Amino acid sequence: MKRLPPLPALHTFWVTAQCCNFTRAAEHLHITQGAVSRQVAGLESQLGYALFQRQARGLSLTEEGSEWLACAQQVFGLLADAVEHIGDRRRTLQLKASTCVMRWLLPRLLQWQKERPDVPVELTTTVAYNVDFRRETFDAAVIYGPIAEQSAEARHLFDERLTPVCVPGLLGSLRTPQDLQHQVLLHPTRDERDWTLWLKAANACLSDPIQRHHFETLDLAMTVASQGSGVAMGDSALIGEDLKAGRLAMPFELRVSTGMGYFLVYPPGKEPSVGLVALMDWLVSEASAG
Repeated sequence: MKRLPPLPALHTFWVTAQCCNFTRAAEHLHITQGAVSRQVAGLESQLGYALFQRQARGLSLTEEGSEWLACAQQVFGLLADAVEHIGDRRRTLQLKASTCVMRWLLPRLLQWQKERPDVPVELTTTVAYNVDFRRETFDAAVIYGPIAEQSAEARHLFDERLTPVCVPGLLGSLRTPQDLQHQVLLHPTRDERDWTLWLKAANACLSDPIQRHHFETLDLAMTVASQGSGVAMGDSALIGEDLKAGRLAMPFELRVSTGMGYFLVYPPGKEPSVGLVALMDWLVSEASAG
């Protein structure tokens, strides 16, 4: 096997060949002009032919030099790609998510870290439903918003479908939606729109006064419901783990779509890293599996 040219000398040649000037190459490489000249001359000596024609008005590539320039561009392009892609696999991904999706997201991120420790994820939670990539330096976010208004960078996870939830011990007293009249209703919003929407779809008319409490988020209302303190309006897509663990139960089959959903998004105009693509594909697969 022939001895390969040293990589530093090849890099010096590559930089010099792009400007055909020892002085400008030296400035770019932060070394002296003499050092550039010596490295190029040493490379030519090892190869056994000239790479540059040295003329009074400057340098020009020989035929062999032109061929080596094409090879060097390919070599250093491959090295640059390797640095970017291999480094991306180890870089911690910054993910933003609303607290309302944490019941579904957090167990899956813990599982992801077990399966893919080479792609670590750092999660930031917020009560906000959206993300502004112009001001926020996240690699991706799980957002909540209208299904019909999502951009090309949005990966659909699941639609919001509302249904009442409570502890299993209350199921015996909730035979029909009208039985909710005797329960404490836990509202995830001050305007009570979620309960209003579901009760209308169920053809249930509850008379006042009804005991009720209001919370900042749907997740908080469901947490209080899991403690046996009332019946909350929940999202059926988010409570799978609670149902399996017996913390919550669904007293009725009716699930009402709201036209809203949960989506994975990443900065527009920016190519997602290999690690981020793998994470997004995995989360979408998990959402499809239920």
